[in-house]
Amino acid sequence: VTMNPDTQNLDEVIVTAYGTADKGNFTGAAVAIKADQIANRPINNVANALEGQAAGVITTSASGQPGSTPAVRIRGIGSVNSSSSPLYVVDGVPYDAAIGNLNPEDIEDITVLKDASSSALYGSRAANGVIMITTKKGKKNKPTFNLKVQQGIASRALPEYDRVNADQYYPLTWESLRNGRLTQGAEPAVANQYATDNLIPLLGYNVYNIPNNQVVGTDGQLAPGVVNNFQGLDWFDEIQRTGNRGEYNLTYSGANEDTDYYASFGYLTEDGFIINSDFERFSGRLNMNTKPTKWMKTGLNLSATLSEGNNARDGGSNSFVNPFFTARSMGPIYPVFAQNMQTGGFILDEFGNKIYDTGDLINLGLPTRGPGSFPGRHVVQETLLNVDSFDRDVISGRAYAEVYFLKNFTLRTNIAQDMTSLLNLGYDNTIVGDGAPAGRTRRENIRINSLTFNQILTYTNTFKEKHFVDLLAGHENYDFTRTVQFISKQDQILSGNIEPDNFVTINSATGRTDKDRIESYFSRANYVYDDKYSFSASIRRDGSSRFFEDVRWGTFWSVGGAWNIDKENFFQSEFIDMLKLRASYGEVGNNNVSSYYPWQALYDLGFNNATEPGILQASLAARDLVWESNNTYDIGLDFAFGKRFSGSIEYFYRESQNLLFDVPLSLTTGLSSRIQNIGTMSNSGIEFAIQGELVKTNDFSWVSSLNVSTFDNEFKKLPFEEQINGTKKFEVGRSIYDFWLRDWVGVDPETGDGLYRAEEYDPDSDADRIVGSDTLTSNFQNARFHFAGRSIPDFFGGWSNSFSYKGFTLSALVSFSVGGDFYDGIYAGLMSADPDGGALHTDILNRWQQPGDITDVPRMDVINSNNTNVGSDRWLTDGSWLNFRSVNLSYTLNRDILQRLKLRGATVYLAGENLGWLSSRKGMFVSESFQGTASNTFTPARTFTLGINVNF
Repeated sequence: VTMNPDTQNLDEVIVTAYGTADKGNFTGAAVAIKADQIANRPINNVANALEGQAAGVITTSASGQPGSTPAVRIRGIGSVNSSSSPLYVVDGVPYDAAIGNLNPEDIEDITVLKDASSSALYGSRAANGVIMITTKKGKKNKPTFNLKVQQGIASRALPEYDRVNADQYYPLTWESLRNGRLTQGAEPAVANQYATDNLIPLLGYNVYNIPNNQVVGTDGQLAPGVVNNFQGLDWFDEIQRTGNRGEYNLTYSGANEDTDYYASFGYLTEDGFIINSDFERFSGRLNMNTKPTKWMKTGLNLSATLSEGNNARDGGSNSFVNPFFTARSMGPIYPVFAQNMQTGGFILDEFGNKIYDTGDLINLGLPTRGPGSFPGRHVVQETLLNVDSFDRDVISGRAYAEVYFLKNFTLRTNIAQDMTSLLNLGYDNTIVGDGAPAGRTRRENIRINSLTFNQILTYTNTFKEKHFVDLLAGHENYDFTRTVQFISKQDQILSGNIEPDNFVTINSATGRTDKDRIESYFSRANYVYDDKYSFSASIRRDGSSRFFEDVRWGTFWSVGGAWNIDKENFFQSEFIDMLKLRASYGEVGNNNVSSYYPWQALYDLGFNNATEPGILQASLAARDLVWESNNTYDIGLDFAFGKRFSGSIEYFYRESQNLLFDVPLSLTTGLSSRIQNIGTMSNSGIEFAIQGELVKTNDFSWVSSLNVSTFDNEFKKLPFEEQINGTKKFEVGRSIYDFWLRDWVGVDPETGDGLYRAEEYDPDSDADRIVGSDTLTSNFQNARFHFAGRSIPDFFGGWSNSFSYKGFTLSALVSFSVGGDFYDGIYAGLMSADPDGGALHTDILNRWQQPGDITDVPRMDVINSNNTNVGSDRWLTDGSWLNFRSVNLSYTLNRDILQRLKLRGATVYLAGENLGWLSSRKGMFVSESFQGTASNTFTPARTFTLGINVNF
């Protein structure tokens, strides 16, 4: 039997806050992702399933660090200084562990609640939307045993930036030295000779078989016929590898009239494509529901996850231990391993092993690397010797009891607990890097325990066959505790032992416990008349320990309505199957502020004078501080037509009020600022989604789904006229992601100077000039700043297709973002006019070289490099991208083969994830962040997986 997908889903049940709703009468905005949409995809994290799958949801692309989680935003950016992340709810209760602990194999469906009407019942935690995750339960059939095995490889998905080679690098550096001398007034012949004589002394390394002062002649040309003696000049060859990925899942499930059960065990192991990065996860789950009597139902949901792994430590975007920063910034003339400067042969230690070249091995007769190539450091050696690992244990439990009485009443009580124990370990070696020569270690132990307990009374009834009423009232307690202990020591005693007892000196030993509590009362009413008209209203009152008792309680509410136009007598259409107009308005809160105790005056400890204790005031009391609130309007039209297509189009307007900002204080207070609720920001946009079966024959079908969304962001009120925030500036009437940068004009064709529009024109300055009607300057300090675009895309979304022919199915998903700008600071670092031992992008070959050259790359110049390398809109580029997110080719064995093998079902498949990006520049990780800025982060991994899924 072949089951065809139901593309209309007119009778679909939507998982909502504290219950479910019939999709046909649902008044809110929600989108569901079913288990079959993520089945057979080799993803480690549930959040990875959201990219390109849901209108109104935009995600970053997960990094290639195994076990990482992408950031998710629903309908824009909800806050400036508080969290903009959605609330995750697992099996009806907020989930306080890392979402990466969930095994995707256990997921039945994911529902994204986007508007206030659908999420307001979660009150002060639902300002940024809610992601509802429902795990699987047993179904009424014979007990089913399922085995799924996946085995694959992981490699780098994004290629590296194009960089010049050694033959190109030496003449470019020579040119920078020569032009620097010309800038200082030297004669051309003198400047040329200076550059020839000082090129290798500056860079340190000569990779050719000729004397140092002959590498680049006084004509600026590389000596003809030179031979490069060195090996291993691309450090990524030693940093990167092909990783292995394996995932194995066992499930056992079933049900009868009174009881259903689902049990699973999963094991995942993945080696990242960067050395010393890996992830391992054991997961288990038991879900059971039973109905011992006609008037009672109870259930238990237990899960446990044990995970550990090693991180490729980044230490920050520009840290020496960051493998991406150092490997891509290293000039193409510096080898990974020490080599003889005359012959290029490897220098070996007393055991016959290669020696890592740290760029300062004077004792071996080797020169020192140029300053821009980090002499004294070695990212490959440090990555192998250092430790940055974690060990995380998570136990989650959910239990409920449901009692039915007086025919139409149900009383349900839920209790849920999420417990996390996380141990972070760090070690810096004694040989090279930050820990040398003493060595140092650190341990951070974090324990998180959250308890949720609620009681919910519902009443449902249908009157005279046309009036349906659903009423709910509930109470909830939430208790969260986080305990942190940290110790750091240095001066290692014995090698090979990185435990704290093996170190002498205590650098730091700290600990703290934080608590967060919420008490809530909530109610909801749903009314449906004749399946035509629907109305819903909800209200919730939250009291949060994060705010002072006089303003602790906040009220959040929503109203919504829907009209099923297609069910009206006047609407007669054989083509339109469903047409529903809906609208809603609601107010929800955001209590995820910067501190657990923002209303209290806080003091920092540890400012001691020898043995005398000392404290320092850290913040003033903010007793009037309240929630940030999000007020959302939503209007949508759901439709279905042709017996095979369905979709929706909607508009939303979301206004975030009471935004938290640090307001500057007088220096006489001893404090720089005080947090206050001052600020308003709006998000608005349009969302469109359509899905359907484009082709259907006896043997072939083509099912397609497309979603496209927009959002616009604007500040309505701020506590200041303007505020610079990195590459952005906050100003009323502008967005949170508007770039504020120097106004780059281009390159002067006569001099090769980089030119900016001038803030002030000085006719006596050699740097300032008038070109046409513009006043320009080559001095970056006099460059005018201006708003230069924004990182918010014009539109974004995803397109999925599934082609089926007999037992074969080919599925593909692409995600995309069109428009917006991206500030490529990594590219800027590779375009320096003064390389100084650092790598260069191949675009530097288009530099200005002589008067009359028309180019957008200034001249190489060691003296004036600061004037062209600084932040400006020169580094802005088109932020559009297309990601081939997922491809899956599967074959399901036919009935005859299954009967012979005595199997209930079997599928074999080949799956690929993150097959590649298309963007305006090779190597650019454009979907890295919502801010539209680049960093030297772990780029995404491409995985190819062969899998088999067998039902016994």
